[in-house]
Amino acid sequence: MNNADLNEYRDENRAEDKNAAEDKLTQSAETSPAEQAETTPASPDTKEAENLLASQLSDGDSEQVNTDNFEDIKGDYPAGMAPDQAAAADQPEVAQSRSESVLQKNPPFYTEKYRKPRGSDRHGVLKLIAVGLVCSILGGLITAVFMTALQPVISPLVERYIGKISSTKVYTPPQNGSYGKIEIVGQTDSVVAAVAAKVGPSVVGIRVTYPANSLFFGQNMGVGSGIIIREDGYIMTNNHVISNVIDSNTGKIRNGAKIEVFLPSRKDEPLEAEVVGTDWKTDLAVIKINAEGLQAAILGDSDKLKVGEVAVAIGNPAGLEFMGSVTAGVISGLERNYQVEGGGEELKLIQTDASINRGNSGGALANSRGEVIGINTLKAGEGFEGMGFAIPVNKAKEIVESLINLGYVQGRPPVLNVLIATDFTAEVAKKNGLPEGLWVEEVIRFGAAYRAGIRANDIITKFDGQRVKTIDELYELRKKHKPGDVVDVEVYRNGETLKFKVELAEDKG
Repeated sequence: MNNADLNEYRDENRAEDKNAAEDKLTQSAETSPAEQAETTPASPDTKEAENLLASQLSDGDSEQVNTDNFEDIKGDYPAGMAPDQAAAADQPEVAQSRSESVLQKNPPFYTEKYRKPRGSDRHGVLKLIAVGLVCSILGGLITAVFMTALQPVISPLVERYIGKISSTKVYTPPQNGSYGKIEIVGQTDSVVAAVAAKVGPSVVGIRVTYPANSLFFGQNMGVGSGIIIREDGYIMTNNHVISNVIDSNTGKIRNGAKIEVFLPSRKDEPLEAEVVGTDWKTDLAVIKINAEGLQAAILGDSDKLKVGEVAVAIGNPAGLEFMGSVTAGVISGLERNYQVEGGGEELKLIQTDASINRGNSGGALANSRGEVIGINTLKAGEGFEGMGFAIPVNKAKEIVESLINLGYVQGRPPVLNVLIATDFTAEVAKKNGLPEGLWVEEVIRFGAAYRAGIRANDIITKFDGQRVKTIDELYELRKKHKPGDVVDVEVYRNGETLKFKVELAEDKG
């Protein structure tokens, strides 16, 4: 290989890109190769590049350069110098071109070129939008399926949980004795407490005292409960709570007796009450105290009751020291037949398992909304637990309204004004050699039977020409008449049969 061939080879390598090493070789190009050798040692990078070039030349020309030619070339340059070094010494521009070509192929530092694809940003945004739309559609479909299939199952659970943590307005008794309106806004685990707070201020304690029949005791006493039905002091209770202090002839409190009322906010200050009206046939009565601004109970609709509903009983069992006691249960049954003692009406009572004891009589049976739906009246006899009974409030309302307005219950069949004994049965009559009939235990003074001449211990055997043996038979016959009608009545007295004409009276209790 001669100098011309070598230069042509180097020119081909120099044809690529000179820019990468231009800055680095600027200084070396300004000085001659001889001066660089004398003043400044060759840098490692430059020496490495030259050695690499020599290696490449040796590899690339192995087929064209023979040993003899190489020896000829070698012999043309000073001893100790390779052909490329000698060429560099003679031609500085050739050395510069060679170094530039080597640095371009093997730069001493890392370089990288990246060409950004056209339109990549636009296509990426469209892909993101498409993915978002697909996810939204799938999410909506999954939510729709979830709400349709699982909502009926989950909703009751959520409502139950929220119900447990939801708040209920609870009544706080005022300090000045006045009462505000209470509304139960939600059912929670403390619904019984909310009902007690709402109805409790309307349930009072009642104490009756009356002269004893014994020479060893001055007075007898009894206790019960009552419900405030008007803000001006009207109170509803059971007739049997106050019956021992009532004069049967006048319907008023008898001499030496009294009725006292204890308000929840004034337990230590009993208020004396007067009798407004009584009805022993339904076991209801109304009394009144001299007070204003009382909290009257809200009366509900007992006709809408259902078995299994919540029932809360409030009253004063076992005495006034347990005043305001609260028991809870459910409505166990409806329309339980009960015949009021002494020939009273046959009532349809509410049955509940809320505990009702002696002293609860006349108290309130309330629903979960804090409405009074019954008047606690009695409990099952010994040996039976969880069986209490209350007079439906719808029945009580019509009786009470009539007692307040008239003092008696209007529209009932006319009466004889007598009290019939319930223990005079056919067996008792036969055993004592007496005719079957109705034993007159008491005659109301100046009443219809009294004016006709009938007296206590008479046995009524016929009424209006019909044989009578039971109270029910007499009641059915009275229903055919109205007050003022005159009927024939036969009685047995001291072995004789007597006949009387009796003008029937209006039933005023």
